Order: sequence, then structure tokens, then C-alpha cells
Amino acid sequence: MKKYILNIVLLISILSCTEGLEPEIYGSLTPLNFPQTESDYELYMLDVYKPFTSKWSFSDGGISHPLFWGYDKSDVMLNDSPTDLMAVSGHQSNFKELSNANFAVLKFEGTSSHIEKIRFITKITQIIDNLNEAATISEGAKNQFIAEARAARGILMYHLLTLYGPVPVILDASEIGTEVEKDLTRPERSTYVGYIVEDLNFAANNLEKSPAEYGRFNKGLALTYLMRTYLNEKDWANAEGIGREIQGMGYSLVTDYRSLFVPETERNTETIYAISTDVSANGSGALGNMNAYTWYEYPSDFPGINQQGGWLSPNGFWPANWKFYDSFDPLDKRRELLIPEYIAINSRGGVPAGGIRDRSNMSGPVFMKYPDVESSSFAHGNDIPLARFADVMLMLAEAINNQDGPTSEAISLVNEVRTKHGGIDNLSASATASKEAFNDAILQERAWDLYFEGYRRVDLIRFGKWEEALQSVGKPVGPALFPIPEYKIAQSNGTLSQTTGY
Repeated sequence: MKKYILNIVLLISILSCTEGLEPEIYGSLTPLNFPQTESDYELYMLDVYKPFTSKWSFSDGGISHPLFWGYDKSDVMLNDSPTDLMAVSGHQSNFKELSNANFAVLKFEGTSSHIEKIRFITKITQIIDNLNEAATISEGAKNQFIAEARAARGILMYHLLTLYGPVPVILDASEIGTEVEKDLTRPERSTYVGYIVEDLNFAANNLEKSPAEYGRFNKGLALTYLMRTYLNEKDWANAEGIGREIQGMGYSLVTDYRSLFVPETERNTETIYAISTDVSANGSGALGNMNAYTWYEYPSDFPGINQQGGWLSPNGFWPANWKFYDSFDPLDKRRELLIPEYIAINSRGGVPAGGIRDRSNMSGPVFMKYPDVESSSFAHGNDIPLARFADVMLMLAEAINNQDGPTSEAISLVNEVRTKHGGIDNLSASATASKEAFNDAILQERAWDLYFEGYRRVDLIRFGKWEEALQSVGKPVGPALFPIPEYKIAQSNGTLSQTTGY
């Protein structure tokens, strides 16, 4: 594994085979002897990190879960591919349907649905309760472990809110295993948001800015998600207050935008927290934690740096949209990570090897945000930013603008992102002439800086631009949230209501 990345390892038993192939059990872990020590409780608590990886999926409770920072049903697939940033996928599956903003197909999902993360939230609740009851660890360690668990729970609840709206969750361990678990009535939105805020506030108050071990949750991550929560609820004043707190923590923008997404410089002054991936990963077992985005981004005839070609032809799973590419200032350095043409390395894309692939035969530019700089494998070690200071600056500008209009401070926040990351001029006078114009400019800047990082659908909803954005690229307009799978509604005996619009 990459140096310093957290490994979640629990020793369950030590087995030795005899001549008759009968296992001889030398020791085992039970609730009577584990956890006991502070080290035991740390191992126990680390289970909350399971969803914060980048694999094909993770298994828990007999269910295979998709990951928000994985591939199938990832944030990119659910939040970027359906929008005006990306073209419709050529893969005849949910990739195509979701990229065309057809979310109704998710009504027929099985248990490999994100809705099953409400079970994982129950698991975290039990872990938190056990930590609270632990009498053999120091108060400092206890608060640290609980803060990490509550950060995980708050972040997962936030993501479920952006997908489905409020969902039923168990946050009181005394309700686990009781009839309460069968009642899947959705809570009021304000109540559910209050759960998220409470968890993230506790996490922010008890986590360090820079933990000794890279990959552990930190204060900045908790605050960034708290700011996102307030912003999406249009609680501009609280969002601004959190943004100013993060401002005072010493983060700053890098001047080389490309450097944010390559292993050599992924630890920098701007990245607040990233999903750790493994340079030696191969996609399976203990080596499953990887960055495989190039496998989905690159067409099969694409000449990568080390990896020659991706999975799908003639285009990748997730091509950018030509309209989005053309929206950039041609001098914007951030556009350099979108590849509008290349020389084909084989004939799988429909042109002969050595032929030109461009607008005439590509559905959109190729994303190269996480380039294959380490190996020829589809699995790479580029960490995946989960919170960046540029996002915080743009959110802060939005919070200020929605209270006081385009102040000089808010404008300067956006201009700093433009000039340091894009190398382009400040916003024009017309872009800052009114609150509405400046909001449009902020939304556009977020697209240029945060593309392929899983923010766009949520941004469009918050800015009231969902329908307009889809219409601009000819995608059908439907509900912006996702349906609850039918099996889950049946399982609830009617207590779980379907998302509006389905």
C-alpha cells in the first residue's frame, strides 16, 4: 500500500491445517476479548473508513456496496455525467441511461444501491455507542475515534441527502435490533439536516487539521462538508462563517492546476483531504484500492502516457461535452486536461491506426484529469481530492453574494481561482454587475475548476439551473433527485415514501 495509507486489518483467527485438513484454532476475537485496549478500539473504529476508498465496490453485511469515489454509481457517474459537462455515454447500460439524465432506471436496482448505506450508518451508530461506553481508553483517544466515526456518518448522510432527499437513519444505538428499524419513514428535511450538522460539528471540534497519519479524516474535511450542507440549504450566513473559519486554517491555492491530480504533488497546500489510492493496486483483494478513472475516460485507441487505451470504443465511458469544452477561454490552463484530438494507436475507434480522432468522430473531448503517469496498468495511485480550498473559496463567494451582492471580497475570491488555476484574466464588469450575474459567473467557474470531481448536479440544483443546463445540451429533463429502488419500498411495508417525481 502507498506509504502512510490506512489499512483496516482485523485478525480473526490463526489456522493451521493438520493431516486430516481439520483447522486447529489457536485464538479468536470475540466481544469478550475484543476490543479492550486503545489499539483494539482504533482497529475497531477504522471500519468506518470502508466507504472512503476507490474500488469496484466494498462488501459489508453481506451486501456489495458501490462507492461514491469508485466507478459504477460514483459521484462522477451520478453528479457529472447526467449534466451539461458530459456527453451521453456510448455504453449500453446504466452508464448511458444515467448520462442521459434518465434516473428512473434506478427504481429497479437491487441491493447494490446507495440506499443500503443507511445500514452502514446504523453500523457506525453502534461503533460510536461502543466507543462512548469504552472504559479502557483515554478521553482524548475516545473523542478522536468518535470524531472520525461521526465525520464518516455525517458525510455519508450528506451524500444520501443529495441523492434522495432525507432518508431514514438510526442514530440512537438503543433502537438497533428493535421494531424502530422496520419504520422507514423519512424524517423532515430540517431534522435530517440537523443530524448532519451535529455530526460534522462534533467532528470538526475534535479532529486535527493535520493528523500524523495521511488518510485520516481531518478538521478541514469536516468543516468543508459542513459548509456544503449549509450552502445547499441556502443558509448563507452559516456557510459564510464556516468558510471564513477554513480560510484561517492556512490553506492556499496551488499555481499549477495539473499538479493537484498527479501522485508526485497530490499532497499540497490546496488539497484539504483526498481519497487515498495505491500505486501498486491491481483492482482485486487487498490491492483493490486504486484510481481507475483512465480506464473509463480513455477510448480504447487513446495514446496515454503509459496506459495505451481504455476500456470502451469508439469513445470512453465518460466523454466531456463539446459545448463545455468550448465554454473555456482558449488560454485557460484547466482546459488542457481535456483532449480534443489525438492520433489513434489502433483501429478500434473507427479510424485506422495513425489516423486523427477529433470532433468529426468523437462524441466529446477525452478527460485526462488523473493521467496515467505511473504505470501501463488501468490501476493508478492518483489520490482523489474530496475537499479542495478552491471549492471553499468559490462557496464562500457564493455565500457572500447571496447576502450582500457582488462585494469586492467575493469577486476577488473568484478572480484568484481564475488567475492561479487558469492563468486567465479577472471577471468582466458585466459578470459582476448584479447578484444574478455574479451567481452565474460563480456557477460557471465551479464547472471549469471542479469538473469530473462529482459536484455539477448538486450545484445546478442549488443554483436553480437544472432544467436549463440539460436543455442546453439536448438532454431530457426529469427529476433531479433519484428514486428509491422498488425493492426497498416493498421491504419497508409502505413506510418508505418514493422520491417526488417517480
